[in-house]
Amino acid sequence: MTDRSRKKGLMTALDDPPAAVRPRRPARRSFALLGSLQVTLIFTLAAIAVPLPEIGDRFGLGRDELVLLSAAYGLTFAGLLLFGGRLADRYGGRRTLIAGLLLFAVASVAAPLAPGYGTLLAARFAQGAGAAVIAPAAMAVLRTLFPEPSAYRRVMATWGGLSVLGATAGNVLSGVVSALSSWRWALAVPTVVAVVALWLAPRWLPGDRGRRRSGPLDVPGAVLATAGLVAASYGLVRTDAWSWGSARVLGPLAAGAVLLAVFAVVERRARDPLLPPGFLRDGRRVFGLAATALTAAGTSTVFVLFSLHLQDERGWSALRTSAAFLPFAAALLVSGRAAGRLVGRYGPGAVTCGGLALGAAGLGLLALTGFDAGVPYGSGVLPGFVLLPAGAAVSFAGAAVLATDRVPAGRTGLAGGVHNTAMEVGPTVVFAVLLAVGGDRASLAAAAVLFAVVAIAARAARPTLTPLSYTHPSKP
Repeated sequence: MTDRSRKKGLMTALDDPPAAVRPRRPARRSFALLGSLQVTLIFTLAAIAVPLPEIGDRFGLGRDELVLLSAAYGLTFAGLLLFGGRLADRYGGRRTLIAGLLLFAVASVAAPLAPGYGTLLAARFAQGAGAAVIAPAAMAVLRTLFPEPSAYRRVMATWGGLSVLGATAGNVLSGVVSALSSWRWALAVPTVVAVVALWLAPRWLPGDRGRRRSGPLDVPGAVLATAGLVAASYGLVRTDAWSWGSARVLGPLAAGAVLLAVFAVVERRARDPLLPPGFLRDGRRVFGLAATALTAAGTSTVFVLFSLHLQDERGWSALRTSAAFLPFAAALLVSGRAAGRLVGRYGPGAVTCGGLALGAAGLGLLALTGFDAGVPYGSGVLPGFVLLPAGAAVSFAGAAVLATDRVPAGRTGLAGGVHNTAMEVGPTVVFAVLLAVGGDRASLAAAAVLFAVVAIAARAARPTLTPLSYTHPSKP
């Protein structure tokens, strides 16, 4: 080899990072597919919010039926995520993801074609079940695609912001599509993504190397966890139409609490528990999950309250209301692009705290001026619609890294299930509690205080903010 060729080879090696750190084109392509699925899952959750009144008029539904229809997807999604995560760990990410896609695709075809309320409700329940299998399986595939800890860390920082992007897209696009055509077309969007993903997944995603685990599945734990989460979540959802002291609320809440308590006892005695008791003892992971739940709750609360406020109080159309969230989406995209670099430079703990603080400022501004119909949108709503999503994007990015820190490769699906459960259950719990505080202003003010308190408490806990040390995926 000549000196010139040696020099050229050295310069190439210095300019290009190792392949394990710098994603190859197939890996980037696979990430794009998985990311599109994650966005679609949350899009599907949010897409029914704006056209819900039109659906109610079409089928002659009362408030109770509308509340259940709105919550159906989220109930099965949140309730089955832990079980979906363990399926991914046992049978492999790609195999499990394709199975979930099949269920999600069939349900997504049925939803826009539903002739009546019962069919649409069943389709939404089935969509949520399919999503609960897809979401943790996608994270398991990501671990296979990016086994190097530093690369996986950067990927998770990007992954963390996809969910709130999907929620924003659901609110914006569903209103636009419903206004221009019909709510059925708004619900048909996931069908296209699911069908394309079913065709591409076997071609673009890495195969599974047999089963990851042996032994019986923790079926009792799965049944108890699912039933408990669904019952408790349903009870909280009912607070929208009934008081906290009503039997319609207390009954499901009590049943959910009992089932989850029994689940905790059963898990301590299970040979291979659905949720190992020690999994939540890591302080970083707990902070990441708490930040995920809180951030998801804050953004979803704003979506609901301002979708209603802009239409009911300001008399805006569904199309104009959807357009009002465009700056929200733009701030998410810009902040999300920077989140990965911020996590790499300052660490996920510090970035998560900063995101929560920025989100608290946005929520506080919205509480102060957002609900005053006499204050123009540009000065009363827009500042909060920029600050909140900017903070949410970086908070989600840092929290996703924290929640999946030092998880062995065989538990990646479990980590994905727990992370997504926090994202789904958080809005239900926190939103119900915030509404109990008082009116819309008080709810957002309380949310701002919660954001600030969690950020300050975590900042005081220095170990949470230190850069993470990663264990290689092949080691426990």
